[in-house]
Amino acid sequence: MHQTAPMAAGRARNEWEVIAFLAFIGMSVAFGIDATLPAFDEMRPDLGLPPGSNRITLAITVYFLGMAAGQVVYGPVADRFGRAPTLRFGMAVYAIGATGSMLATDFEFLLVSRLVWGLGASAASLMHLTMARDLFTGDRMARVMSTIAAVFLIGPVIAPLVAEGILRVASWRWVYAAGLLLAAAIVSWSIRFGETLDPANRRPLRARPTIDAFRRVVTCRRTVLYASALLFADGAFLIFLGSTQQVFDVIYGRADQFAVLFAASAAVMALGFIGVNPAIGRWGAHRVGLFVLTTAVALAATLLTLTLAAGGTPGFWTWFCLVVASNTFLVLVTPVAMSRALEPLGDVAGTAAGILGLVTLTGASLLAALVGMRIEASTTPWAVGYLFYGTIALGLLVAAGRTPEPAPVTA
Repeated sequence: MHQTAPMAAGRARNEWEVIAFLAFIGMSVAFGIDATLPAFDEMRPDLGLPPGSNRITLAITVYFLGMAAGQVVYGPVADRFGRAPTLRFGMAVYAIGATGSMLATDFEFLLVSRLVWGLGASAASLMHLTMARDLFTGDRMARVMSTIAAVFLIGPVIAPLVAEGILRVASWRWVYAAGLLLAAAIVSWSIRFGETLDPANRRPLRARPTIDAFRRVVTCRRTVLYASALLFADGAFLIFLGSTQQVFDVIYGRADQFAVLFAASAAVMALGFIGVNPAIGRWGAHRVGLFVLTTAVALAATLLTLTLAAGGTPGFWTWFCLVVASNTFLVLVTPVAMSRALEPLGDVAGTAAGILGLVTLTGASLLAALVGMRIEASTTPWAVGYLFYGTIALGLLVAAGRTPEPAPVTA
């Protein structure tokens, strides 16, 4: 891709510049998750938790809940004051949360700090999506978002390896200190990248226009169905993010291999996004979404069958390969569902993305937590969750495809 992105806020940008910047923003969100996972074993004794305690996974859950809560605030603010100022403010909150997490001496304080960190990360999560909607629409947005996701997944490949390297020479607290450098780099780059919101589309930060925007989002059947499909697909995928370290350590006794294999799984997902990009251009976003979710459900059914046959704990490599394959197809639905959900709402993209982010992240986090709390000595709950959530997501995507095609609203 070497095309020029559409004009926004008076400036044309090269498409690769947009992809690089938005992917880097997304990496800050992933860093708060992926750099934490390898540190769990060292964190438990320092925070008063017993070895192997699955309570440590709440550090991931509250981060996602913070991300969800922040988006509904940042959305209207971004539609009023612009994307760049909102992103910079969010990065300040991000740095405060990272600092608190680094200095935490008990588990409760860590959870509060992780919640604040998630509130800051929510600005990055929302702005990278909203900026993309400012510049693109329809299948082109889906293709760009899939490319952004492929580049963004460099973060999950590198973050656990960097964390593992830091842990070999220093405390887990220095892993969190790296978050401060990431926030500073995003603020600096955002100054050069500039604003993407057209001044003509700034909306007043008053109750009635904001309520009207909320009403448009929640009454658009097409948007609700695509967002609901994404909620359940993400609910399945977040089981992986929240519980995979626990499974590696407690069930399979392979904690020393976690960082490398987690990075390898992210690399496979990145290849998936690269491969899906031309498919979206050829067959359209919705058809590709149906294919990837159908495949994910078939893989989840295979995983559950083999898990039950093995008494709840299949061989490690069987489990790992099927989980990575399932994840790859689950995450591919994200650019499809989100771009289709936002397509009719370009003039309220910030508020719309904020509402969708609140609903999907909160719902997916809770769905994943319901499964994660049941994973102790068996991976059966994991496989059941993948199949159940994936099947619901597929049904919702089918229903979304039967809604009329709207006339896209230009941002």
